[in-house]
Amino acid sequence: MKKIRVLFVCVHNSARSQMAEAFLKKYGGELFEVESAGLEPGKLNPYVVEVMKEKGMDISKNETNSVMEFFNDGHEYDYVITVCDAASSDRCPIYPGMKEKISWYFGDPSSFSGDRNEILEKTRKVRDEIETKIMEWLKKLNNIDGDRYGIYKTF
Repeated sequence: MKKIRVLFVCVHNSARSQMAEAFLKKYGGELFEVESAGLEPGKLNPYVVEVMKEKGMDISKNETNSVMEFFNDGHEYDYVITVCDAASSDRCPIYPGMKEKISWYFGDPSSFSGDRNEILEKTRKVRDEIETKIMEWLKKLNNIDGDRYGIYKTF
């Protein structure tokens, strides 16, 4: 069975796209080949690393990747899912063979202010929103494309 190829994109590949990649790998399992990248790759957000550990997921060794490097290397995806704001989403390239571009909008943990606990709480909220969105998308995909991809899993 052909795996469904998914790319998650945000500005720096330091927070939202990293969380989305981790959750799809966890819940989608062997049905998916998942990557994430940024328009301007930065450094992994330490608050994101911390809140993902709370969910039992260690992303501390993840690298940040460049959308343009993936594009120039000829990576192809069934779905490109942007998890940043609308203006940044519009900057994402159209990939050859891409079935669909999807845009989901989440707060940017790199812009959060406050003390450590306040930033962690805001980051947890985004983490939980992303997890919920991944689960909703998997259910929708199962209903729409279950036959095409052989998805008969309960998510």
